[in-house]
Amino acid sequence: MQKFGVAFGLIVTLCAGLVLSVVSCDREPPHFKCTDPLGCVNLKPHEAIKIGVIQALSGQVAPLGTEQIRGTELAVDKRQGTLLRHPIALQIEDTGCTAEGGANSALKLIADPQTMAILGTTCSGAAATASQAMSDAGLTMISGNNSAPFLTAIDGHRAPNWQAGYFRTAPNEENSGKTAAMFAFEKLGVRKAATINDGDIYTKGLTDGFKQKFQSLGGEIVLATAVTKGEKEMRPVLTAVLNSGAQLLFFPLFQPEGNNLVLQARKMTGFEHITLMSDGSLLESSFIDAVGDSGKGMYFVGPFHPTGTAVDDLTRTYRLKYNTSPSADYFLNAYDAACLLMDSIEKVAVQSPDGSLHIGRQALRNALYAVRNFKGVTGSLTCNEFGDCAVPAFNILRLDHPRHGLKGLLSNIQFTYHLDNRLSQR
Repeated sequence: MQKFGVAFGLIVTLCAGLVLSVVSCDREPPHFKCTDPLGCVNLKPHEAIKIGVIQALSGQVAPLGTEQIRGTELAVDKRQGTLLRHPIALQIEDTGCTAEGGANSALKLIADPQTMAILGTTCSGAAATASQAMSDAGLTMISGNNSAPFLTAIDGHRAPNWQAGYFRTAPNEENSGKTAAMFAFEKLGVRKAATINDGDIYTKGLTDGFKQKFQSLGGEIVLATAVTKGEKEMRPVLTAVLNSGAQLLFFPLFQPEGNNLVLQARKMTGFEHITLMSDGSLLESSFIDAVGDSGKGMYFVGPFHPTGTAVDDLTRTYRLKYNTSPSADYFLNAYDAACLLMDSIEKVAVQSPDGSLHIGRQALRNALYAVRNFKGVTGSLTCNEFGDCAVPAFNILRLDHPRHGLKGLLSNIQFTYHLDNRLSQR
């Protein structure tokens, strides 16, 4: 009887131990404690990762914004709409390509504390205000289209509109205006030039760069002026160009101002002797369609056009998804921007056993600043301390056959600028 009692006691003790063990295993895992200086975004199991997308989706710049949206969507599709087993939710806002629109769009996204990051903007003027609001709120923002030097760096130093947490996969166009000036002076033999911008940080940055380089080479800027956004009547400023004695007019304008200038210039006696040169803001199918033969002989300075299997494959996927061809190349940069962002989120996210997710805001910024040799469709991306991730390289293009469209223009390369500061003839 005593032996039975002892055995029974052991059984009870073992059972009690098993019960305690089960209770111990069922306890909640240690609660995540955020130590990130900018705070964390905490997501419940299966809760969506919210990414804001702010682009120009109204007005004649809208085609560029649409390409940014589509590049982003293709990047999300690549991951089948999920990241770390959480769905990806895009909140899309329209900036209208204005500084006010950029600020308002950013504030809408920042109002939701669950917004992880922002992809955008299309226009650099909108980025200046949006990036400030974004940075003050502790978020991260990455653009596939902005290229104004004032947003990141000028001559290796922090630019006036630099903001912590702002990145871009479009190249810094600090050397774009310089490339145009070098080509005009050294290859076209131009000694007198005029410039027209629209007053925003993007177009003014390009004309300033052109002026600085052109004068350093020995050229003369005989007229440096501006038009207002929305300007329709260009004859007064074009008359000033004619009276200045300029041999070349450099005008890095957007649509519709760029369209109006070209169409009206071609109707004015004297402009047949003046070379017209613009930049990547008009490297868009709708511009070529709008100006037609009036654009013949125009030059453009634009980002180096990436080629290769990855570009061909993504372009094919684009056509299948949207049943049309891209109207501009910038969807490639947007794709890289979205991929870079999602890859960085994946690196810094902390996952709890129940599937909840925690992403530190400063940790995300740090991950992007640390990017080295990321394999993008546009090439190798390495982000510096100013947020520039792309290697600057630019092509000089000439529009000889408008009927061949954007593809024909992009393939008609006259010269290419590389970091070694040399122009190489094609």
